[in-house]
Amino acid sequence: MEFNLPGRIRKKGKWFISSCSPLDVHSQGKTRQEAERNLVDALASFLISCYERGTLGDVLRESGFVPVSGRKSDTSLPRGSVPLRVPVPFVIESGRARAAAS
Repeated sequence: MEFNLPGRIRKKGKWFISSCSPLDVHSQGKTRQEAERNLVDALASFLISCYERGTLGDVLRESGFVPVSGRKSDTSLPRGSVPLRVPVPFVIESGRARAAAS
């Protein structure tokens, strides 16, 4: 599964600060690329944590996200944002594996 989220990266002193304001997730790096990579990692961890706690739907709704079914979104990114592709490693587990895990 992949999430497409808006991000911002700006230089502050010797560091690059990266953020995804709608989800209130932030990171940093010594280079622009490192700050973006760190933010993508932080977002993936955040989304997985929300899923594991059963709050992912609520968090996305409260942050203003809405599902786009079967078509590309016509909405543009907020001004000054960069598109972030956040892969989240989900797989479909067989019924037998789910039963063994519980």
